[in-house]
Amino acid sequence: MAQIKIHGLRGYLSVRRQAISDVIHACSVEVLQLPGDKRFHRFEMFDAEDFIFPAPRTEAYTIVEVLLMSGRTVETRKRFIRRLFEQFEAVLGISPTDLEICLIESAAPNWGFRGLHGDEAQLSYSIKV
Repeated sequence: MAQIKIHGLRGYLSVRRQAISDVIHACSVEVLQLPGDKRFHRFEMFDAEDFIFPAPRTEAYTIVEVLLMSGRTVETRKRFIRRLFEQFEAVLGISPTDLEICLIESAAPNWGFRGLHGDEAQLSYSIKV
């Protein structure tokens, strides 16, 4: 299970929303082995006065927060972050300087979906990757 939040400037993200979502989803499927139909992305877009950041970041500055059910190895998490940096630059033209990624893990009992706790639900995929 993963819930993904993308934060950035409204004027920049709004015209790139689908492309950014597609890159994140492709990396999630490839590295985290999420099923192709499990895309949970929320865009939080800010006006310039509400999103303050220092130089050398540009208007492309984007923060990606990924809430994950615990279970993936350190190597898998590092590979996911590396892949996001690579693909944001190659596909979207967003430099690693303008991208911050934070993976936040939470134990399965702390999740609730489909009327169940995460540790009671049968997932169609493994989080032990």
